[in-house]
Amino acid sequence: MASSSTPTPPPSVLMVGTGEYTTGYVGGTASDSDKGAGVVALSMFDFRSRGKVSQIGMCGVNGKKFPGIREHMTKMIGNVYSGLSTECATFPDDTSVDPLAYKTAVKSYKPGDVAIIFTPDDTHFDIALECINAGLHVMVTKPIVKTLKDHQTLAKRAKEIGVLVGVEVHKRLDPFYADARDRAKSLGSLQYLASYMSQPKHQLETFKAWAGKSSDISYYLNSHHVDFSEWVLHGTARPVRVTAAASTGVAKARDIDTEDSITLTVLWENFNGDGPKTLGTAVYTSSWVAPKSDVHSQQRFFMMLEKGEINVDQAHRGYTVSTDASGFASSNPLFMKYTPTNGKFSGQSSYGVKSFENFIDAVHSINQGATTPDDYNDGSLASVHTTLQGTAILEAGRRSLDNDFAPYDIIYEGDVGIDPIDLKKHVFA
Repeated sequence: MASSSTPTPPPSVLMVGTGEYTTGYVGGTASDSDKGAGVVALSMFDFRSRGKVSQIGMCGVNGKKFPGIREHMTKMIGNVYSGLSTECATFPDDTSVDPLAYKTAVKSYKPGDVAIIFTPDDTHFDIALECINAGLHVMVTKPIVKTLKDHQTLAKRAKEIGVLVGVEVHKRLDPFYADARDRAKSLGSLQYLASYMSQPKHQLETFKAWAGKSSDISYYLNSHHVDFSEWVLHGTARPVRVTAAASTGVAKARDIDTEDSITLTVLWENFNGDGPKTLGTAVYTSSWVAPKSDVHSQQRFFMMLEKGEINVDQAHRGYTVSTDASGFASSNPLFMKYTPTNGKFSGQSSYGVKSFENFIDAVHSINQGATTPDDYNDGSLASVHTTLQGTAILEAGRRSLDNDFAPYDIIYEGDVGIDPIDLKKHVFA
């Protein structure tokens, strides 16, 4: 590691995954969601134009998609924003299909560089571990992994290698959610939380390759509000029991064997300082069979605490746009501002971009020797070391669904431990 007085070049970035969130390219065309130009690649191209990253690469499984992806990125990014080059190395080559292409791609990068992983949930662990072992700093989309055991393994290995590993949970950068978190800190113990997040049922076609096979809607969407809870309640409460329920029928009618909606009921144990422990209840619901509406994703929560309550509707910010081409929509440029200003990309303050920029800035600081990965376990980033509770909740929910909706207990060391060590099926006395 360089000393703090030694200038270091910006890191190179390997993007692993070529789908909707990375490029906006789905099924041979632009996604019809709110992310047609993607988020990850656009952000990286902007960072390169500002000197924050150097070389950029992209790795997928099917190299035959890359000609279409390049054409798409030129159309949606290069031809829209002046000064943004979409040039990047790609793995595997344009004629190959290789599920292990990431192993080859990682060899083109050096310790201190960055890997950003947006792939199906069941591939996160193997790819992240490969990148960590190569000395790369790693950011993984939520959920970072599907099991507590895999999460613990990544955390241990990241510590041993000395790299920063984080989870991409951009809701932490939403100014409404960030302010709600700060206000909640002074409102006492958790009493009740109810969250809802959905996407329209046509997204089932977008996710058909993995929906119900490598993951489910709870891992995909409940993970947002589960992470928000862990962030808000860190050090003051811990989840101790999870029971899941589901609705079915719509997806299966489309020959996709997965739940339509999943609800997790989570019992939280409040520490209350020197006083007796108390209980709070949180209910997290997610769905991907919602009707098409004025927003791509309904997102909201209600939180009642000991001394107050908070209600946030992320989908409706009081800003609507209606056009002949697209009809009526509630817009949220706080997430991603795609409309250019004077021909240039001007979404740098959007929380979809800031989520990545904060991680890249942290990596640069670590590479310079000004900070260490442990410095980011303070809640400033969603570190692999501070997000274990979220993974435990999501895995316990999946286990509950697979075992006749039985409740699962989250096990800790000691009365005030906050890092889960195991999950056990609850046994009623």
